[in-house]
Amino acid sequence: MQPFDALILIFTFAFGLCVGSFLNVCIFRIPREESIVTGPSHCMSCGTRLKWYELIPVFSWLVQGGRCRHCKAKLSPQYPLIEAINAAGWILCFFIKGFSIEFFLGCGLFSALLTLSVIDARTMEIPFGINVFIFVLGLVRLFTDLGNWPLYLIGFAAVSGFFLLVYLITGGRGIGGGDIKLMAAAGLLLGWKNILLSLMIAAIVATIVHLIRMAVVKAGKVLSFGPYLSIGIFIAFLFGDIIIKWYIGLLTGA
Repeated sequence: MQPFDALILIFTFAFGLCVGSFLNVCIFRIPREESIVTGPSHCMSCGTRLKWYELIPVFSWLVQGGRCRHCKAKLSPQYPLIEAINAAGWILCFFIKGFSIEFFLGCGLFSALLTLSVIDARTMEIPFGINVFIFVLGLVRLFTDLGNWPLYLIGFAAVSGFFLLVYLITGGRGIGGGDIKLMAAAGLLLGWKNILLSLMIAAIVATIVHLIRMAVVKAGKVLSFGPYLSIGIFIAFLFGDIIIKWYIGLLTGA
């Protein structure tokens, strides 16, 4: 590894942890309709404003033994987990995409998908603002690859159009409005081939995981589809072209 790559890797990991800390703020505040940009960070139990040294990603949680320094209430392990997962996702983007526009798009996409997955799993709602953010990433992808603009515009409608039809036929019982917007925004970013692939991956993962959950923890038939769509979208973003090429080769024997 070249020194420049090592430096970028270290910075990516550190900044990924910091952004992960902000994602925790989003995860806790967005469902409560609280501002994510105003209001200081505070203990969720006693309300005490946190000092800067209590906000160091992962490290502060470990040093404090997973408890508030003031009221000794247990702090959710979600804090270090989200921070570490986000940093790991960013590192993966760097290894797969290198230092490129797709690396930056991938980091933004991963953080958005991670946030909406946790929120959707808890509330069965995908925040509109997160879908808007992914849509903006899609616009960036479109304008940095204008020669392939039909690929992205078709992607915008390829899956979201199908979801919208299901929504209208079932009166909103078959799919959620947030899922429609998510696949429209992600389709603009991925293009039609990869957004279709992401749906296939999501359906397979959702079927396997939810059947296991129904058998083991007696989960109901209704599920939050956002986390599974997020898995499919991110896998398709990183490996979609490779998977599609392999699949076509498998069919054609090439």
